[in-house]
Amino acid sequence: MTDQPDPHPVTGLDDVVHQRVRLGILTVAHQARRVEFGFLRTALGLTAGNLSQHLAVLEKAGLVDIEKGYEGKRARTWLSLTPAGDRALQDEVTHLKRLIHQIEQGSSAPES
Repeated sequence: MTDQPDPHPVTGLDDVVHQRVRLGILTVAHQARRVEFGFLRTALGLTAGNLSQHLAVLEKAGLVDIEKGYEGKRARTWLSLTPAGDRALQDEVTHLKRLIHQIEQGSSAPES
C-alpha cells in the first residue's frame, strides 16, 4: 500500500459550478428555491444575454430546471435547482471549506 497524500482541495472544484456567475446563480436559487430571471439578472448585475448563456450551461449540466410561463400577461422565466444542482453546490462548498481550512492552517503543498 502506498502513502498517497490526499488530493489538493482545488482538484475537487467543478468548473461548471465554480465559475463566479454560475456559483452565484446556484447560491441564489438554493436560497430562494425558485427564482425569477429578472431578479437574478439584477441581483448578480448581469445582462439578460449573459445570464441566459450561464443558465444554458447549468441546464445542460442538469443542475437547474427552467420554467417559462406567464404572470398576468407578462412572459416570465423561473429557475430552480435540481437535486443534482443542490448536490453540486453542496460539494463545491465542501471543497471550498477544505481549501479555506488548509489556507488558515498555513499548510502548503507537499514538497516533491
